[in-house]
Amino acid sequence: MTLAVTLAHAFGDFTLDVGFKAGPGVTALFGPSGAGKTSIANAVAGLFTPREGRIELGGRVLLDTAAKVNMSAHKRRIGVVFQDGRLFPHLDVAGNLAFGARYAPRGAPGPDRAEILALLGIEELLSRRPGTLSGGEKQRVALARALLARPEFLVMDEPLAALDGPRKDDILPYLEGLRDRARVPILYVSHSVSEIARLADRIVVLREGRVLRAGPVADVLSDPEMVPLVGVREAGSVFEAQVLGHDADGLSRLGVSGGTLILPRVDADPGKHIRIRVLAQDVLLSLESPKGLSSRNILPVRVEALHQGAGPGVAVSLRLGEDRLLARITARAAAELGLRPGLACHAILKATAVPRGDVGAAHE
Repeated sequence: MTLAVTLAHAFGDFTLDVGFKAGPGVTALFGPSGAGKTSIANAVAGLFTPREGRIELGGRVLLDTAAKVNMSAHKRRIGVVFQDGRLFPHLDVAGNLAFGARYAPRGAPGPDRAEILALLGIEELLSRRPGTLSGGEKQRVALARALLARPEFLVMDEPLAALDGPRKDDILPYLEGLRDRARVPILYVSHSVSEIARLADRIVVLREGRVLRAGPVADVLSDPEMVPLVGVREAGSVFEAQVLGHDADGLSRLGVSGGTLILPRVDADPGKHIRIRVLAQDVLLSLESPKGLSSRNILPVRVEALHQGAGPGVAVSLRLGEDRLLARITARAAAELGLRPGLACHAILKATAVPRGDVGAAHE
């Protein structure tokens, strides 16, 4: 199921003019506030009609302004989950879910009610009213309500933005399960790099109403030229690893294409594949394999490219086996090390530098 979007609309002094495709899995819309993310999500869902545009889902034309086609929102078979959940306060959870199920076409494929309740862990919430639920519980109920309508596509507009760090960590595993088991393509709107790195397969980067870049998450987020837009504190790499084993001292051994990583124990069985995000600011570089360091993660890499920013920093793209690793060091350090494309060196990463929230399940 592929979503093809072409939109153009003027909002005063801001113009939205975009085109992209979103296939199976999770496609993230990323960009700063005011980049046009929510306007695109609303147009796809049928909640906003642009001046010009065409939206096609799996061969069905949802919008074609040139042909004067504009399918109403309830006929598009697109489930929408907003930042605030938007549950009906006068209904309990079971009543909210029943409302969503009313819109499911007869015979439409998808997980049944029991599977959705188990997937999102809300079996014990059915008799409660929305006012008694936590933020994370409300979002899980909103997801279940959307899924019970048996949509062909899901739009999630900043679904975790209202949650604090611990609540986000609680709900992210449920979203990973939704991604892997519900098999419904998702357009995921967010300005959070960590959420996108953990959940998305592809990313569409927006700036001032235009598509700046689109492609696989690992390729785009690990590109040193993305550092100015992502921000120096959020820039980093995304790659997969296989859990090799867990040691008695609380550390886990992970196999990556370029070697072995040691991290605090990860919540995955040996043999499982996980996704890791490593911040560029947490990667050190050395020309020689260092000795006498406390860090256990010393990996052979090769310099691919250097990107000089406006300030004193340099983003260094490194080849780690089949993966790309991003480091951010000062321009002075890069000059003193003589870094250049093709140079072999070593990347050093502290085991504790990767927080638990930046380790998630790989897409099955």
